[in-house]
Amino acid sequence: MTAPEPLVPELGPLLGRLSVPQGPASGLVPLDDIRLKLVSELFDLAGAAREFAAEGDIPGAVQSLNRQGWLAAWERAVEAAAHRVSERIAARIESAAQEARLPRKKLAKLRLTDEERRGIEVRLGSGGSFLVEALDALEATVREASRKPVPASRWRDALSGVARRLESAWLALEDAAAREEASWQQDIAEIRRWRRPWWPIWLVSLVILGSAVYLGAVLGGLVPVPDPLRPLAEWWWDRA
Repeated sequence: MTAPEPLVPELGPLLGRLSVPQGPASGLVPLDDIRLKLVSELFDLAGAAREFAAEGDIPGAVQSLNRQGWLAAWERAVEAAAHRVSERIAARIESAAQEARLPRKKLAKLRLTDEERRGIEVRLGSGGSFLVEALDALEATVREASRKPVPASRWRDALSGVARRLESAWLALEDAAAREEASWQQDIAEIRRWRRPWWPIWLVSLVILGSAVYLGAVLGGLVPVPDPLRPLAEWWWDRA
């Protein structure tokens, strides 16, 4: 006789690439530790659910892996990833500005605003829309699963669907992070190419040169001596 399927399946295989150790691609924002923390949180929820199931507390087991637990873990991961992406972009802007010796006032206008940071978080989390749908489907099976004293197949199937959707949402987040970094590349390159304008230097040089020529003409007696310069002219003539 085949043993009954456990109420709480192993999440690792269901999460697919989300639970497989892997390093970030070269040049991309490193998010591997955030991914692993997300997986660890879910494994903790599943472990608690198994403990409840082992004690015969089916409602407790089901509630341990409820919609709120999954969604909270996902939102924390999105927030952490968005913060890291924003900080990386901000650091690259600062580095480019220092390299170009950009004035502080100009740099202040180019720094990431709170609105831009929120926009990054929204774009990174946009792949979670289908995850929310799967979580809603999971929630619809909770009452039935809680009433039955034996493992509920509909709830397990819904749980598997949530895990697959989470994998897809995370992969979409990684793609969004790469696009986000690339989208700022041109702005950062423009900051790095910035150079101080030369016209103030030429203007000051012309003013100094013109003043020197005029003063030479005054002291040489080529032009009338203005009253403010007469003491200087007389002093010069006396020495000459």
